[in-house]
Amino acid sequence: MSSSQSETNEVLTRLPAGKAKATPLLFIHGAYAAAWCWEDHFLPFFAEAGYAAHALSLSGHGGSPGRRHLDSFSIADYVRDVAKMVDSLPAPPVLIGHSMGGFVVQKYLEDHLAPGAVLMCAVPPQGLMSAALGLMFTKPSLMKDMNNLMSGGKSSIETLREALFAQEVSVDDLKRYYKNSQSESHRAIWDMSLFAMPRTHRIKRTPLLVQGAEFDHLIPASLVEMTARSYGVEAHIFPAMGHGLMLEKDWQKPARQILDWLAELDS
Repeated sequence: MSSSQSETNEVLTRLPAGKAKATPLLFIHGAYAAAWCWEDHFLPFFAEAGYAAHALSLSGHGGSPGRRHLDSFSIADYVRDVAKMVDSLPAPPVLIGHSMGGFVVQKYLEDHLAPGAVLMCAVPPQGLMSAALGLMFTKPSLMKDMNNLMSGGKSSIETLREALFAQEVSVDDLKRYYKNSQSESHRAIWDMSLFAMPRTHRIKRTPLLVQGAEFDHLIPASLVEMTARSYGVEAHIFPAMGHGLMLEKDWQKPARQILDWLAELDS
């Protein structure tokens, strides 16, 4: 595993032992997280399958610059991060975005072509409002803690468990994820709520795989299905899994589906 950071954004990279496939993969994290969320499972899995796998930390996240003025970053800023990273790669990558990262991927695809894109528990093109209202009524305490985290406060470790996991997770892993979690840009949240809805007709040019989780409290399966309908594709909902698909005990299920889908793209 290699990690690079300076004035540029943090990138975690895992390369295959032999020659890499022609199309690299670029993973984009969600809110309150950074590139670290792909490090345990997805980066090594796809590298072992022959792909050059890169995970980007968006501005103000992880080891990327800008944490002190995190609230100044917009979704457009995050899209520029992705575009800059794409330009640095030897070939256009398949983009894999989780939650907010899936929204960023959609916005990127408005004005850029890509070989394909995976939307994992992604904020739908209709925005965050439906998800926020649903969370307010079904999990009000979780909603309160998420708002507290966004404002720079600390939520409990149990909040993290409830937000990301439907399956068993070790205490040590949970503590590590909790330590790595951070606040999120208010401006980006507002962009996803009201001001920067994706233009779906431009995004349909790109082959899409849409994944969700049965027990996702943040982006419920119904919203994932709405995303899929917006793009004329099928929603793949994984039973007994939560929002953190790439961190759940059954992470290999969505990963293997992505791998099979990549093989179809190449055929």
